[in-house]
Amino acid sequence: MGGRSYEVRVHSAPDGLHINAGGEELIARVLDPRQWREQRSARRGGIEAEGRQEILAPMPGKVIRLLVKPGEGVESGQGLLVVEAMKMQNEIRAPKSGKVEKVFVAEGQAVNAGETLAVVS
Repeated sequence: MGGRSYEVRVHSAPDGLHINAGGEELIARVLDPRQWREQRSARRGGIEAEGRQEILAPMPGKVIRLLVKPGEGVESGQGLLVVEAMKMQNEIRAPKSGKVEKVFVAEGQAVNAGETLAVVS
């Protein structure tokens, strides 16, 4: 940092990673996306996303399975579709409870990162 070298020490603890560098100590917590969303929701008092929510592809890949149809009711966290990327299957989940308004993709379709897959309202 700033053209200087520092010795950095990192150790794992129940409350996160303790990082010591240049006489400073930082604590970093590593969360998977699901934990992050749950904690963010809890900080907001458990309030789910409101209104119409577009479901976007998090990465380029191929839609291998649709788990819902337009008009179906869904619960927060329920699987909507499965996208395969780099031979890994990723279940895309509903960010809120509601109704599937529209599905923009079909099984076997290639998608780009950021492309709208479905809408939940």
